[in-house]
Amino acid sequence: MSIGFWQIAIVVILVVLLFGRGKISSLMGDVAKGIKSFKKGMATDSTETEEGQPKNITENNQDSDKKE
Repeated sequence: MSIGFWQIAIVVILVVLLFGRGKISSLMGDVAKGIKSFKKGMATDSTETEEGQPKNITENNQDSDKKE
């Protein structure tokens, strides 16, 4: 048994009735902001350090452990 158009339409209508259009649009805006910040964080983490060597996460974690 496959999902048809009418089943999808009923689910969409129920979601809109339960949450409202304003809540759904604000939720999607928050999701978009999260994706953008995740991509930005991944881009900055993959950049190289000043010495030209890629960042080593284990070395950074060891340094922060020594400071505490």
